[in-house]
Amino acid sequence: MANEISLETILPSIFLVRGVKAMLDSDLAALYGVETKRLNEQVKRNIKRFPNDFMFQLTKEEYQLLKSQNATSSWGGRRTPPYAFTEHGIAMLSSILNSDKAIEINISIMRAFVKIRQLLRETDDLKMA
Repeated sequence: MANEISLETILPSIFLVRGVKAMLDSDLAALYGVETKRLNEQVKRNIKRFPNDFMFQLTKEEYQLLKSQNATSSWGGRRTPPYAFTEHGIAMLSSILNSDKAIEINISIMRAFVKIRQLLRETDDLKMA
């Protein structure tokens, strides 16, 4: 899999928002090698595939909080707050972004979410020991 990306590349892009782990549209677009605008266009064309528990738009306050917590300037220049995609929403992206690269990137992202769950389970096990 030539397009597979490392956990170290993906993990910093996964945030806790509204109590769920999610990734921003701009981070996903960068991983897929497409413009954020194009990713969101495809999502809007297939909006029935993305209920609120798969994708939601951040409020301005949530967006500002995320930016301040991560001290990054690469998110500047947006007119609207970004969309956040949950694990299920990211899985659904593979059905609308149908290139070989998109499929391979999605597999890498799904593996990152699995790794996070494993790490959380191990941490919980250590607390109970």
